[in-house]
Amino acid sequence: MRIWYAAYGSNLDRDRFQRYLTGGAAAGALRSHTGARDTAAPTGDRPVSLPGRLHFGWRSSTWGGGVAFYVPGEGEGTVRARAYLLTEGQFADVAAQEMHRETGGGLDLARVLAHGYDVAGPGRYETIHRVGTIGDRAVLTFTAEDPDALGGLAPTAPYLRTMAAGLRQSHGLDDEAVVDYLRESPVVRGAWSAGELRECLAAPI
Repeated sequence: MRIWYAAYGSNLDRDRFQRYLTGGAAAGALRSHTGARDTAAPTGDRPVSLPGRLHFGWRSSTWGGGVAFYVPGEGEGTVRARAYLLTEGQFADVAAQEMHRETGGGLDLARVLAHGYDVAGPGRYETIHRVGTIGDRAVLTFTAEDPDALGGLAPTAPYLRTMAAGLRQSHGLDDEAVVDYLRESPVVRGAWSAGELRECLAAPI
């Protein structure tokens, strides 16, 4: 079975996401990934929009600051995401690496496919949402069960640059549109002025 994985944080950037499949560390990241059991590239790649908002919180050992979590909700806004068409095993291995766990295990998707929502575990990226369909295939993403409970923490410059690269690639946004989008988050807006974000995004990853 193939499913669409909707990425909304640093995995918006194609090169960064590939590290979850092939292994290694992305530019600006502090941690290397083991890769998936199936290292093949996604067989599909397209921009998608999800109903809800982004929350930046927790403290990532990979990025040294807050990272993005999806908060679903009609009428709350729109989250720009990038859908990659993966095998079920690849999706499970991406989720495992997000949680710093061993790859190669299974992930029961029956509940989320049937009901649209499943708490697969207690970790920060173990709540799975079905956020749509493309053709006859489900679009899934993962987040925390209660992202706001993780506290607010602004992302670091490398994380923001990686997100920005992905937003340019997938949604065709220019830097001004990226700045406006990122500053929709109160956490980002409270830590980064528009001018500081522009300077940040102008630098290489």
